[in-house]
Amino acid sequence: MTSRSKIRTVDPVFPDADSIAAAARIIQNGGTVVFPTRCLYGLGADAHNTEAVARIYDIKRRRRQKPILILVHDRESVVQWAQTIPETGRRLMDRFWPGRLTLVLEAKPKVSEILTGGTGKIGIRLCGHPVARALIQAAGRPLTGTSANLSGRAGSSEVTSLPPRILAGTDLVLDVGPLSGGAGSTVVDVTEDPPKMLREGVISEADVFTALGRTPAQYG
Repeated sequence: MTSRSKIRTVDPVFPDADSIAAAARIIQNGGTVVFPTRCLYGLGADAHNTEAVARIYDIKRRRRQKPILILVHDRESVVQWAQTIPETGRRLMDRFWPGRLTLVLEAKPKVSEILTGGTGKIGIRLCGHPVARALIQAAGRPLTGTSANLSGRAGSSEVTSLPPRILAGTDLVLDVGPLSGGAGSTVVDVTEDPPKMLREGVISEADVFTALGRTPAQYG
């Protein structure tokens, strides 16, 4: 299949059922799909399938020591992956989900080290983009939520800027047109007290700590 023939144009709000079903079948069969998130295009595989996740690492040339977060379509799914959800995590979910915020939680023992990078922690986000949510729901399983980029390089907000290696390595691309771009999701580790800001993205550090009723200085 040529790179161009892998690309399906879909509506960003009301994606057609056939395209979503085709992408879901690929995920269920251990393949990979490029799909939109709020800011950038992501590279998705079945988070339960270690071989599929390993393929994500290979396509991106990503070191195995770097964890890969997962995307879920409802909050109830979080407890299948996380040992506990601290009160700080619940408050941040209430304030910022869906989308925009990735929470790092203690992973259950059954969670593969290929996702945690050997850290014992798992990053989880309730995805906000309608196409991503439809895909996860149709596939019936969480997806990897890593950007569709080569490791260390900028992500892509348009399908036309996807690296050739990504296009060659993936099985299908769901193209909704240009996305907003930018820094991507904010990442907060809530396994620690105080929570630790790992990456400041579309949600500022100040907004995160305001949602917790504190300031960064008070936590410091």
